[in-house]
Amino acid sequence: MAPPPSLASSPPGAPSPAAAPARAASAAALVIGNELLSGKVEEANVHVLARTLRGLGVELRRVVLILDDIDEIAREVKELSSSHDWLFTSGGVGPTHDDVTVLGVAKAFGVRAVEDPVLAKMLRDHYKERCTPGHLQMALVPEGATLESSDEIRWPTIRFQNVWLMPGVPEIFRMKLPVVVGRIGGGPSFVSRAVFTKMDEGDLKPLLDAIVERFPDVGVGSYPKWQDPTYRTKLTFDGRDVARVDEARDAFVALLPEGEPQRME
Repeated sequence: MAPPPSLASSPPGAPSPAAAPARAASAAALVIGNELLSGKVEEANVHVLARTLRGLGVELRRVVLILDDIDEIAREVKELSSSHDWLFTSGGVGPTHDDVTVLGVAKAFGVRAVEDPVLAKMLRDHYKERCTPGHLQMALVPEGATLESSDEIRWPTIRFQNVWLMPGVPEIFRMKLPVVVGRIGGGPSFVSRAVFTKMDEGDLKPLLDAIVERFPDVGVGSYPKWQDPTYRTKLTFDGRDVARVDEARDAFVALLPEGEPQRME
């Protein structure tokens, strides 16, 4: 690993290596479901996952959407889990023929899919005489997996090493997120500032280029909006160092012509 650059070589406005926050933990999402790729169902979990992770200081860096296929799941899980601190799968953990995520994760790590006695008992207690082999399919876990739960959310979420096997149903996905939050904890959360202008992106580009060069540790985004009388372009400034984010936003605002910005958030 290369040594950190000296203060003398740092770009103007860049924080010193000692002051820079530690690298944000990384995450990927593997969204699984034929119904999503066919357009039958609209995906709704990535947005809420990204916002939750940002509050933990974890950066969602990649999202992959694939079919319900064991080999494809295994291939993606192996790649994403090895290149990110955390991987979250969404979908494929129910009782039907196309719920094969557990089998795919097990194959990725070279372990068996086995029935977990705790999950099996919970299913039998819940369904009683109505419990079927299909219900008990939801007790399968990759061998060696951990069951994550809390006092408030008793039904466990399966975690194998750094891979969380989350449900695809949005309501249940959201219900289980507090368990993730409690387990992962987190460092400094990401903060975001927004500036709204009536300027065109083409006119804003040289101003943004100057801010990006001066503040390489702050993420800068530009998002045009049509048919809104209050603004034309929204600019965002994101990072985990509040002072740096505010400094970048203020430096950008200082470059705007008279009459701008329209508002800030």
